[in-house]
Amino acid sequence: MSSGSAPPITPADETDALPVQVAPGHAGRPHWGTVAGIAVLFAAIVIAGVIFLPPIAVGAALLGIALIVLLRRILFTWPALLFLLAATVMFIPARRYALPIPLPFALEAYRLMIFIAIAALGLAFLFDRSRRWRPVAFGWPIGIFLATLLVSFIANGTRLVNEGLATTALSGFFQLGVLLSVFFSVRQMLTSERMVMGFLMVLTWMAVIVAFLAVFERVARTNVFLMLANFLPLIVIRDDGGDAMRAGVNRAYGSAQHPIALAVMLCMFLPILIYLAKYAIWPRNVWNRRIAYGIGTVLVFGGIVAAISRTAVVVMGVMFLLTLLLRPKVALLLAAFAVPALLLAMFLVPAQVESMLLSFLDVDTLIASQYSSAGMTGAGRLADLEPAFVEVRQYPFFGQGFGSRIVVGDDANSFILDNQVLSILMEGGALGVIGYAIFMLVPVVMLLVYALRWAAEPRHALLAFALAVSIAGYSAALFFFDAFGFFQSFLVHMMLLAVAAWVVTEGSRTAAAPKPAWTPEAGR
Repeated sequence: MSSGSAPPITPADETDALPVQVAPGHAGRPHWGTVAGIAVLFAAIVIAGVIFLPPIAVGAALLGIALIVLLRRILFTWPALLFLLAATVMFIPARRYALPIPLPFALEAYRLMIFIAIAALGLAFLFDRSRRWRPVAFGWPIGIFLATLLVSFIANGTRLVNEGLATTALSGFFQLGVLLSVFFSVRQMLTSERMVMGFLMVLTWMAVIVAFLAVFERVARTNVFLMLANFLPLIVIRDDGGDAMRAGVNRAYGSAQHPIALAVMLCMFLPILIYLAKYAIWPRNVWNRRIAYGIGTVLVFGGIVAAISRTAVVVMGVMFLLTLLLRPKVALLLAAFAVPALLLAMFLVPAQVESMLLSFLDVDTLIASQYSSAGMTGAGRLADLEPAFVEVRQYPFFGQGFGSRIVVGDDANSFILDNQVLSILMEGGALGVIGYAIFMLVPVVMLLVYALRWAAEPRHALLAFALAVSIAGYSAALFFFDAFGFFQSFLVHMMLLAVAAWVVTEGSRTAAAPKPAWTPEAGR
C-alpha cells in the first residue's frame, strides 16, 4: 500500500537502471496471455455466481469489484484506509450490525477494518524497505496497564479454570487487545503533518455529522443509524436501543450504544474544534475557517444536549477547569461564548438543560437518584458501591481476574457498573487501578509538558494542549460509564491518542527540550 505518491528517485535508481527500448504503442500494455487468463477467470466467476447465487447479489458484487478496480489508486492508500476506519467507527453502531459473512461469530464492521489495518501495516513492514516503525510515545503506559491485568489473570488462574471462566477472561483480553491496536495502527499510518491534520479534520467533521443527526433524531424521533441495514450489506444482530428517557423526552443515541457514550464522544471533539478553528488547513480563509468550525461547535453542542447526559456536564467541567488553570485567557474567552449559547439552549430546550445542568444544584435529589433501584439492573451508581466493595474486599490486590465478570445474558455472574474504574478495581484489584491510572493520566501529563515547555511552534503547542484537555475529559468520564463496553468512544480516544503520539514525537521542539529517541530523518 502506498501513501499516494511515488518515492523520490535515488541516485542508485538513476545510475543502476539499464535503458530499455520499448516499441511505440506497446508501452505499459499487458501480455495477451494475462488478459486472456483474467477474462476466463472473470467469466467463470460470473457463470458460477449466476448458477449458485441470487442474481442481485452477483450484480452488486461485480459492481463493487468494478468500482474497486476503477478507484484502486485512491482506495489503496494510507489516507483512504484511515478514512474508512474512522468512518466505520463513527457511523456504524457497534454491537448492532454485523457483516453477512457465514462465520462462527458475528463479524462487526469495525473489527474487520481493524484487522485490515493490521494486515496492511504488516505487509508494508515486510515488503516496503523504506517503512520504519514510528515511535508511539505512550507504549509504556499501555504496557504497564496490560501487565497489571496479566498479573491479575495469573493470580486468579486456578480459580478461573475451576469456575469455567478462563475462556471468558481470555476473550476479554483479546477484545481489549483489538481495541488498543487501533492506537498503534493509526499512529503508524500518520507519517506527515499534512496527513495528521487531514485525518483530524475528517474525524472531527464526522463527529459534527453524528451530532447533527443526533439533533435530527431528537426532533424527528428517527435514528438514521438504525436504518443502515436498508442500504448497506449489514445484518442486524441486536435490535434494541433508542428508547431511553430523561426529562420526559427520548434521549438521542446517534451512532453510539448509549446516550452517555454519545455525549462523551462528542465532548472529546470540543477542544479539537476550537483548535481547528485557528489552525485547520481548510478553509484557507481565516474568517471562513472560524465560521465553519464555529458552526461545527454549535452542532456538536446541540448533539450533546440531545443526548441529555449529566456525565457530559462533568466532562465539560473538567475540561474547562483544566483550561482555566493552565490557559486562563483562553478559558475566559470560551466562557464569553459559552454563556450566550447556554442561555439560548435554556430558552429552546429548558427541560433538557434543567435535567443536565440545573439538577446539580439540587444535591439531595441528585444523590437520591444515584441510590435508586439498589440490587437491580440499571441501579444508581452510588447504589452499586456497597455490593461492589463487598466483592472487592474478597480480592483487594489482584481482583477477580480481568474479563471474568459477565453482566448480561443467561450466564451473568455479576451486575452492570456504570463506572469503569470500579469495574477495573473488581476485576484487576488495586494493582489494576494503578495500571489504569498510569494508562489514562500519563499521556495527559506528557502532552501538557510538551505544550507548555517543549513545543517550538504555537500550532503544535495548542494541538498538544487541546488533545490533553480532550483526553482529560474522557478520563473524568470513566467514573460514570463503562468505557470498555462502549466501543465508539474508546476507539475515538485511541485515534486521538495516536495523533497525540505524533505531536509528542514528531512535533517541533525548542533547543532546550530533550530530543526524542526517534526522528523522521534518523529513520530514513
